[in-house]
Amino acid sequence: MGAGHRPWRIPRCHLFRVLVAQTCRLTVAFVRSRSFAPRPPLPLAARMKRIYLGFTLGFLFFLLCLAVLERLGLSKSAIGISFLAATVVVYACIGLFSRTTDADEYYVAGRRVPAIFNGMAAGADWMSAASFIGLAGTLYLSGYGGLAYVLGWTGGFCLVALCLAPYLRQFGQYTIPDFLGARYGGMAPRLLGALAAMLVSFIYVVAQIYGVGLITARLTGFSFEIGVFLGLGGVLVCSFLGGMRAVTWTQVAQYIVLLLAYLVPVIWMSVKQTGMPLPQLSYGQQLQQISVTEQRLLRDPAELQVRAAFAERAAGFERKLQEVPEALAAERAEAARQVAALKAQDAPLAAIQAAEKRQAALPRTPHEAAEQWQRGRAYNEARAQPLGGMPEHALAYAGHPQGSAPEQHKFEESRRNFLALVFCLVVGTAGLPHLLTRFYTTPTVREARSSVAWSLLFISLLYITAPALAVMVKYEVFTHLVGTPFEQLPGWIMQWTRVDPGLLAVSDVNGDGILQLGELRISGDIILLMAPELMGLPFVISALVAAGGLAAALSTADGLLLTISAALSNDVYYRLFNPQASMTRRVTLSKALLLATALAAAAVAAQKPADILLLVSAAFSIAGATFFPALVLGIFWRRANGWGALAGMLTGLAVTVYYMVAASPSLRLALGVPGPAQLIGGIAPVSAGVFGVPAGFLAIVLVSWLTPRPSAAQAHMLDQLRSPPRPQPPSTQF
Repeated sequence: MGAGHRPWRIPRCHLFRVLVAQTCRLTVAFVRSRSFAPRPPLPLAARMKRIYLGFTLGFLFFLLCLAVLERLGLSKSAIGISFLAATVVVYACIGLFSRTTDADEYYVAGRRVPAIFNGMAAGADWMSAASFIGLAGTLYLSGYGGLAYVLGWTGGFCLVALCLAPYLRQFGQYTIPDFLGARYGGMAPRLLGALAAMLVSFIYVVAQIYGVGLITARLTGFSFEIGVFLGLGGVLVCSFLGGMRAVTWTQVAQYIVLLLAYLVPVIWMSVKQTGMPLPQLSYGQQLQQISVTEQRLLRDPAELQVRAAFAERAAGFERKLQEVPEALAAERAEAARQVAALKAQDAPLAAIQAAEKRQAALPRTPHEAAEQWQRGRAYNEARAQPLGGMPEHALAYAGHPQGSAPEQHKFEESRRNFLALVFCLVVGTAGLPHLLTRFYTTPTVREARSSVAWSLLFISLLYITAPALAVMVKYEVFTHLVGTPFEQLPGWIMQWTRVDPGLLAVSDVNGDGILQLGELRISGDIILLMAPELMGLPFVISALVAAGGLAAALSTADGLLLTISAALSNDVYYRLFNPQASMTRRVTLSKALLLATALAAAAVAAQKPADILLLVSAAFSIAGATFFPALVLGIFWRRANGWGALAGMLTGLAVTVYYMVAASPSLRLALGVPGPAQLIGGIAPVSAGVFGVPAGFLAIVLVSWLTPRPSAAQAHMLDQLRSPPRPQPPSTQF
């Protein structure tokens, strides 16, 4: 053999032929093992799970990056603006991606939202600023008495699942007024339903935009009014472009944000206070210590001094109210004397200007003085109560069933109000138009019922945590904040005071230089937002909580604005004025009306009308009294007719609004109604629906019996509504 011969080497051309042959054999085998038909796309639920899993991981990575940057010296304002900008940009991108002019997509998201995601969207829609921000605050201020909100809201979802959601999905239109118009016939029930839906939703959306302004101002440092309109942009960019389609997928992302924002700080607080990462199981020991501290504070001499000082102030206002014109004249004379004395003494200009400002702020008329002094008397009387006006946390009701006659009366009144509020929240939940419309978006009736169960699961994750949060915040206030010298108070107290003095205020009433519980006034609206700072957690956690509150407020505001604009464009304009309007024209008009409604609600919210939980609770009473009797009897009582529905809705609405005005001193003052407030059985005006709902049921039954039976078309519609649903194939479109 020659020296250059290598028998072990395969020629290159032969190697190439072998590789090609093997590749062809493998390709043929692979093709034969597969069908020539194209692979079906992934189901919508599977694709959405992948997308939102990626979103969750990305959000956690964003949170971790900001935490590292805070340790490296990033300013608080930069962190707050980063959270605000990042979350709003994500919501805006979803809104842009989901933009549509198709009526089915705009009003009901094409009716193809899977049950689990509809449950998450309903949870975000439900977890409004009142629930996310106000619930923990209510439990902090009211103790176990605040559990009426938890019981009422969760009970309402059970009622929706059993009585309303499956039948409304079987009906399959766009709005609740659509159902009323089809079930009872004629335009009158539809128009009345549209007007009531707009009233309820507008009250509710004002509360959400108020919460948006509060959170945005805290995150950015801007004024409350600027915060309202900055947050409003986040609301509009979702609902304005894509309607229910954009709102649904945005609300799923918002639920993830608000869930993390609620659980992360509470778990951290639990570990810090008790060493356990399960606050729902560990806060019992903190509650025991709070009860011991409450008994000590009830007997503390410094607290008694503070209460006596507030009681003396209340007595001073009472003396002024005995002779209003004379007291007003004396105050004016004293203010003028002080200004003249300062000028005669050549006092500093700032002192003279402050005295002149106090003089200018005096009431101008005896009527105005009487109103101002009545408010002052009520405020100081409330502050003169034990524990700063808060009941003992572990007591379900105020007073004592075996105590003195006043204590027994207070106990019975407190129990009646608890049960009345639970009732109003249950039926109000089952009557909220923006929540019921959510169940039009599922593919089938079965998934509508399943989505209610998912909603309950997602909401319960937060609701069972709120009592733990309230207890831990109260423990921190009682143990570490109360008793601190005023010069050593943390800086975040002054920051909240600058946002709005009505949210948090401290004053050295007894002059000892030490903060007492009676000298600290905290609004329930900021309990959750201030909790991380109170516990000394990193500011990135405070920003996370604020971002969660913003997500809660934006998600609910989106659904409410869409409900109002849909009622105006679909139930008023299209059904009454222009039945020939195209789908594109209706959707375009709905977007314009949504913008106008949002601006009007922002203008009202900028006036800071009331605390958000009271506004929301009023909306529940009105919704329950107006819609619930007509919806339930319309589904389950064949004899109910249009005349009865009109009578029931008008009666329920009128009785509820009348009692709210008659029993609320602030509403009487705002509307100029003379005379003192009158309560029936001690029922608070927030629970006015306890009178309106039975009145609505009674009116529907009586008027329906006294008027002709429903038409054959209405009876046929009811038969179709109750018939078993036809199965539909799942959608794979987005």
